[in-house]
Amino acid sequence: MTSTTSTLEPGQHGIRPHSDGAFVPVQTRSARFASTEVADFEAVTGTEAVWKLTPVRKLGALLDGDLDGSAYPVSTEAGDGVAIDWIGRDDARIGSAGVPEERGSANAWSGFEQALAITVSGEGRQATVLRTELGSGPRAAHTVITAAPHSTGLVILENRGSAALTENVEIVVGDGAQLTVVSVQDWADDALHLASHFAVIGRDAKLKHVVVSFGGEVVRVNPTGHLSAEGGDVELLGLYFADAGQHLEQQVYVDHDAPHTRSRVNYKGALQGEGARTVWIGDVLIRQSATATDSYEQNRNLVLSDGTRADSIPNLEIETGDIAGAGHASATGRFDDEQLFYLQARGISEEEARRLVVLGFLAEIVQQIGAPELEQRLLDAIEAELGTAQDA
Repeated sequence: MTSTTSTLEPGQHGIRPHSDGAFVPVQTRSARFASTEVADFEAVTGTEAVWKLTPVRKLGALLDGDLDGSAYPVSTEAGDGVAIDWIGRDDARIGSAGVPEERGSANAWSGFEQALAITVSGEGRQATVLRTELGSGPRAAHTVITAAPHSTGLVILENRGSAALTENVEIVVGDGAQLTVVSVQDWADDALHLASHFAVIGRDAKLKHVVVSFGGEVVRVNPTGHLSAEGGDVELLGLYFADAGQHLEQQVYVDHDAPHTRSRVNYKGALQGEGARTVWIGDVLIRQSATATDSYEQNRNLVLSDGTRADSIPNLEIETGDIAGAGHASATGRFDDEQLFYLQARGISEEEARRLVVLGFLAEIVQQIGAPELEQRLLDAIEAELGTAQDA
């Protein structure tokens, strides 16, 4: 594996030299500096565009420190047509889907020794990778998921227990393939997790990518979908439930780089408890080459108690006038009083009415996964979160 660096000089994150020697902010999402080497990035101060909403003071070991990049314990289930192996840094699949754009991702890239490779080559195949024993020491990880041309499959990445982890996940969806990737963050309360997911979608291929975050002290999962060939389709879905003191963050990027491509982004979250914090940033770029693009992104947040904060920032860049459609929406609010009144008028208690409203709000995302057993476990987890709120 060779180092990859963009042509822009890094300076500070999101900053580049102006012609008169001054530094000016990078104005477009696609112009960010990128490199696989952590030394190419300045130290994080918390004022950078990609870090200004993140509690960076808690992440020093993952941003600056030495990381354990060795292979770690995993529990896997995979049927015929799915291969799961450890591969070296020199494997040709490393670097095939993306390059880090910030220091945490670059530190993971510089620090990992072996990558976990998941290859889907059949039809209707499913694989589950469960991590429960990462420990509390700072660790780097790298995963490569490959869907062979015209294959179909579902890959579930589940995370539990304690962890201090920064990682990169690469997803390559071959021409005509259909792949669903679900990443579940059900960490212990003390877990710190930084993750960058890079996906490249081939011709007439489709990726459904789902991020589910419940546990952890600071969890930041940033997916990128690059529609690099004509007819590509990506759905980026997310579900999160932040409790007191939790910080759950996701920065989503869709890059339409080819004609007749489609994207849908839909993230939903709930917040309860003092200090519960969520961040969602959605960037969509429709390049000049991406004619006849159809794109829409939205984020909805449901506030269940006082003392919470939800940041929701959609961004849309369009470089061509020849598109099928593009739009974005964002909303954060409390319970819909009319919904509660409707349910209570039919003899349902206020407590049960609130539970039903929250379940209905979040279940829209869960029900799109396409794995009934996992869907039921996630609905049970939402029920448990709501039970915690009622007990508090």
